[in-house]
Amino acid sequence: MLCDDVLGRSLFSRKQREAESAPGWKLFGKVPLRESPPKNSKTIQQEGNPGNLTSVSTPNLLSSGEYETKVSKSGQSPSLPAQGRRKNLEFEPLSTTALILEDRPANLPAKSEEEAQRHRQEYDEMVAEAKKRELKEAQKKKKQMKERFKQEESIANAMVVWNNEILPNWESMRGTRRVRDLWWQGLPPNVRGKVWSLAIGNELNITSDLYEIFLSRAKERWKSFRETGSEMESDADSADRESSLDLIKLDISRTFPPLFIFQKGGPYHDLLHSLLGAYTCYRPDVGYVQGMSFIAAVLILNLEEADAFIAFANLLNKPCQMVFFRVDHELMLKYFAAFEVFFEENLPRLFNHFKSSNLTPDLYLIDWIFTLYTKSLPLDVACRVWDVFCRDGEEFLFRTGLGILRLYEEVLLQMDFIHIAQFLTRLPEDMLSERLFSCIANTQMISGNRKWIQVFNALLKDKEMEKSSSPTVKNS
Repeated sequence: MLCDDVLGRSLFSRKQREAESAPGWKLFGKVPLRESPPKNSKTIQQEGNPGNLTSVSTPNLLSSGEYETKVSKSGQSPSLPAQGRRKNLEFEPLSTTALILEDRPANLPAKSEEEAQRHRQEYDEMVAEAKKRELKEAQKKKKQMKERFKQEESIANAMVVWNNEILPNWESMRGTRRVRDLWWQGLPPNVRGKVWSLAIGNELNITSDLYEIFLSRAKERWKSFRETGSEMESDADSADRESSLDLIKLDISRTFPPLFIFQKGGPYHDLLHSLLGAYTCYRPDVGYVQGMSFIAAVLILNLEEADAFIAFANLLNKPCQMVFFRVDHELMLKYFAAFEVFFEENLPRLFNHFKSSNLTPDLYLIDWIFTLYTKSLPLDVACRVWDVFCRDGEEFLFRTGLGILRLYEEVLLQMDFIHIAQFLTRLPEDMLSERLFSCIANTQMISGNRKWIQVFNALLKDKEMEKSSSPTVKNS
């Protein structure tokens, strides 16, 4: 704490150049400079706390009245053990208490009553302020612990409901108001993977055996790569795909680096490598695209290997994800245009600020959508976003983006183009999921009585009309 730092700091240390150019000084009187023998690191460390001053923690600080009572009872001035004293000091302060409350040495004028009273008052104020800070900190910790226990109890209760009531009756209960409300509050970690898997579905009818087949093919490619130094590609279009072993290895090394579980030597490195390699063999038309490793990693943390692959392949097969991972520029622009419709509807001030700064949605949405927020948001917050994304589909991805902009609206309004782009690429680590979801809840995905899907479909129709009218324009 600040008080401990101040009280424990070296009070009498001086710069070396001053010691070389000026006579030495005791605490309260001028004395000749003494020759100091060379010091080793141990000596320097011991003298880093001059006189071995006692660092006083705030719980043990005495008020001026308590200090004076203690001194009067002892009948003598407090002193340090002999071995802890600096020999060139006639006056040895016990602590900051002594520096403030002790009378001056005999060779200096005594304190006036007014000065002594002021010192006592200053010291009492310092102690009171320190204790006030400690009390505030203790209350904050107590509140945090209370909230944590409440959250843990809520998760435990929700887990019982999901396991005993919802999951056994999934098809009949998944769309009920009660389940949707529980879903919004966040899935318990123990059932998260199961619910994700059920919500994503398996339209591709992938089995564990099919995963093993494509994994074997991937291993053969890797073996060939190690032996020949290049991948044996049979498809002519493969040259344009980001499916090389080098790119997968590079992306894995950059996947959640603080966790150090997916990097080489980590417990999930080989598993992530296998899943991504199997996918490039399963979908050679898509191949590997940067950002896939983050999505696969989150699934691996919540599902078994084969189940994670099945969920991964089906998730990337959703319309929005396929547009982005196949880099369909025209459709991507339609998604950005739909996003801007709701951006202007919900946050007009920030929308105009972005427009005036020439900041387009692609500069931040691409990264958010490609990684489903797992790279930009804290992992626990990203998992909560995934919970509702699995429930509501692609609309919630863009609603989350608007929620983030709403959460940091006032901050972003003060920034220029470069700082906005940097801020949105890596959002604050201390973001709280409750605050974000409160902002998401206040974001309405309605524009002119049209929902997200209606707005997006209208933009698609405009695109089709443009295409159909273009030959007529050429003929004219």
